Amino acid sequence: MTTKPINLRAARKARARAEKEKAAEANRAAFGRTKAERLKAKAEKAKADAHIDGHKREK
Repeated sequence: MTTKPINLRAARKARARAEKEKAAEANRAAFGRTKAERLKAKAEKAKADAHIDGHKREK
């Protein structure tokens, strides 16, 4: 039973590439929206916040 040695430099670079891809995916989700989508999300959040504020006991 023999094992194949691993190139640590290549493994480190592969891990760095995976982390960069993960960050890029998050950025695409956050910044890759149209203006209409951003405005819709902002309006939905404002409506939800107003709904929750309306149910508070103290103002």
